[in-house]
Amino acid sequence: MQTAKVKVKDMVSSAKEKVNEGTAKTQGKTGKATATTHGQKEMAKEETRANKAQAKAQMHQEKADHRVEAAETRAEKAQAKAQKQQEKAEHRGEVAAAHHGTREPLTGPHDNHTPVTADPANPGAGAYPTTDNTTL
Repeated sequence: MQTAKVKVKDMVSSAKEKVNEGTAKTQGKTGKATATTHGQKEMAKEETRANKAQAKAQMHQEKADHRVEAAETRAEKAQAKAQKQQEKAEHRGEVAAAHHGTREPLTGPHDNHTPVTADPANPGAGAYPTTDNTTL
């Protein structure tokens, strides 16, 4: 997209240059027509050449400015992207630090293997009573 913008701006600069060259040419013809001596005609001719060269130089300067502007825009976008990625990384680190170790299991505590109650008078009583092998 950026190169398309630069190309359009360059085309506008080229069109301006053509207009400026045409203006210089017209002024040169007018100068030649109004000149009375050979020296004045030569002066008008040189002025036309100078105006055309100035128009061409201005076009090249505008094109260079377009390239600089495009490079600056790309650099700004890259810097903004890097800053955004840095902020995301910092945010992820903060979230991970804030939530680390605070997650509770969904089904409750997992210490199911310990007896719920133990009666000192009856050591076999508890969560897992002993089986009586005599009834088998």
